[in-house]
Amino acid sequence: MSHPTRKDHAGAKLGMWLFLFTELLLFGGLFLLYGTYLARYPREFAAAGREMHLGFGTANTVILITSSLMAAMAVTAIQRNGRRQVVYLLGGTVLCGAVFLFNKYLEWSAEIGRGIYPGSPRLAAGPPGESVFYSLYYLTVGLHGLHVLIGGTLLTVVAARVGRGTIHAGDFAWLENGALYWHLVDLVWIFIFPLYYLVL
Repeated sequence: MSHPTRKDHAGAKLGMWLFLFTELLLFGGLFLLYGTYLARYPREFAAAGREMHLGFGTANTVILITSSLMAAMAVTAIQRNGRRQVVYLLGGTVLCGAVFLFNKYLEWSAEIGRGIYPGSPRLAAGPPGESVFYSLYYLTVGLHGLHVLIGGTLLTVVAARVGRGTIHAGDFAWLENGALYWHLVDLVWIFIFPLYYLVL
């Protein structure tokens, strides 16, 4: 009976890796587009990058790295039958995701209040490179934020199933795949942060 279970877990994990690959292609295309326009408007991108809230960006980087660590610890804990610990760790991961999104709300509110958003009169009157920078920024970060929301929802469902005992040491493919998805969210932000906040 255990052999088919291992096969199912392997298939589920392979399916998740294939899905993550398509997600990397999506964000990779956006990063490639960024690089193309950076080569065309280096001064405008540098100027726009200096307008970014580095404090928010740095805080969110620390938050996501911490959340990714907790997600990894949850996978280790389930293998040791630490069900309660898994629920706490996943709760911490989801809480970090919520704080990340709240910080983005505050940051975007401040930027929109300064007239920095796609199609705004301020950007329309400025050099075209800055408008391109912020259009790519809102698109990429907005898409990433959607992934944070999806990942948080997925991990909430996983935590509930762990609490009910549906996910346990002998069957934790859902948890493992959920953690993999969350690591993708973290990885994408690791690229976003230097590109937009440090303009590297």
